[in-house]
Amino acid sequence: MKIPSTENATLQENDGETVPPNSSGVKSVGKISAAIAISRILGLVREVVLAKYFGAGFAADAFYVAYRIPDMLRDLFMEGTLSAGLLPVFVRRMKTEGKNSAWLLANRLINASLLLLGAATLAIFFGAKICVYLQAAGFASIPGKLELSAQMIRVMSPFLLCVSLAAVFMGMLNACGSFFIPALSPSIFNVCCILSGVLLSPFMPGWGLEPVVSMAFGALAGGIGQFVIMIPSARARGFRYRWTLDLFDPDLRRVGKLLIPAILGLSATQINVIVDSQLAAQCGNGPISWLGYAFRLTQLPIGVFGIAIATVAAANVAHYAAARDFAGLRLTLDSSLRLSACLTFPAMVGLIIFRNEIVQLLFQRDQFHSDDTLQTGWALLCYAFALCAYSAIRIIAPAFYALGDNRTPFRFSMISVAVKVALSLILIKIIGFQGLAISTAAAAWLNCVWLRRRLIRAGGDSYGEKDGGQYLRILLASLAMGLISWVVFQGSFHIARSSGFSALAFRLGSAILAGIVSLIPLLRLFRAREASELWRIVAKTAEKFR
Repeated sequence: MKIPSTENATLQENDGETVPPNSSGVKSVGKISAAIAISRILGLVREVVLAKYFGAGFAADAFYVAYRIPDMLRDLFMEGTLSAGLLPVFVRRMKTEGKNSAWLLANRLINASLLLLGAATLAIFFGAKICVYLQAAGFASIPGKLELSAQMIRVMSPFLLCVSLAAVFMGMLNACGSFFIPALSPSIFNVCCILSGVLLSPFMPGWGLEPVVSMAFGALAGGIGQFVIMIPSARARGFRYRWTLDLFDPDLRRVGKLLIPAILGLSATQINVIVDSQLAAQCGNGPISWLGYAFRLTQLPIGVFGIAIATVAAANVAHYAAARDFAGLRLTLDSSLRLSACLTFPAMVGLIIFRNEIVQLLFQRDQFHSDDTLQTGWALLCYAFALCAYSAIRIIAPAFYALGDNRTPFRFSMISVAVKVALSLILIKIIGFQGLAISTAAAAWLNCVWLRRRLIRAGGDSYGEKDGGQYLRILLASLAMGLISWVVFQGSFHIARSSGFSALAFRLGSAILAGIVSLIPLLRLFRAREASELWRIVAKTAEKFR
């Protein structure tokens, strides 16, 4: 891929619409961050419910493996593949042929998805045990564990159809400049899981089912709610469903051509998690849950910051690519990556320093014991080192698709997966299940660095060559923030000396608050370029509460 020269490149207008400027992206990032923050916090509450009622052993392991398929599909479709493939094609069609033609494409994609993925849903339902074997063959050696996981997979099998419809609606709304409702939709999923775990689980034994199966019913209800909540917004922008199917539509075929390599190009992290499950299942009860809880904690900053920035960046890049404004495209990518680093580097430092305290505060109660906290903390330490890489991949990969290059992310993703598998097989024998998290983090960084270097070469020798100093400034500011937070945490022992929940919440909350308050001043002190952008987001958010 070669990003064309920006000489004489201008921001074009089509049908009275212009490519959104970067300034609007700041406002959108704030809205998306707020929506995703709600969803991710609810996601953590869901994990707290799972830990409280089902611990980190037989039942939780079985649910994590069963849930892996809908969770992976949600990440791929809602936060990656289908949206990334649809967005540039939809924008291009809207600009060249008008909105009605774009809605026609959306209807054809919806109907094609219903037919093709309907068959896949049936395959998952009837092949539930095979799905478990592919993820955790070691379950077969533990009586009842494979059967329980397969039962929950059957319950959640229609989730594939639900999440594909939600992804199409998300792509359409993002292309029209609507981000908040699509970003908020996963909250419906989490609320359904929480309510099912708390309210429905006591009734499961009376129906001849294990209590943990209630979480599977909640996931299915949440999947349905995810796309239903976006229907009113789509209708308000002119969408009307109608049955139409043309598999020879060139744009539909273009989305299809992007889909398969995009699945692999954007899903390296998910493939790595499946590899972890397969190997961890051979280590008895516990490791799958420890890795799952730890990985979920890393999803909070990735979701709140990384996905929010990536969503806006993907939409803007698609508009810039359609308008042939490659100068704007480059500036958007560079600014988005630096802004993401300003948020994920501090989150990484915080997770590393306070990993055990965070796990203890959130999960350690009832069926989740102190040893579970320690083991989950080790996994979180390893995952946290690649926090910035996870977010950067979500920003960089869609840019290749918008520019018509679906081979580069696919190729680098496959190489990183091969490295991950090789490292996992070696490290699990040396240091145990923690080696799986280390190999996942290493593979994410390799994929991120390779994609970034390829993008720099595509843009010319001078493109992005000065960013290294900026990232070093951001890292130094993040380390200083971590030091301030640690000092505050240690000092708070003089105020809250007990070892109870409330005292830990006070100490950890004080440390996190100190880190948040000091972050932007520290970024300015170290002259990080995106500090002003962060301050603008904070200022706009504060104005809404006045």
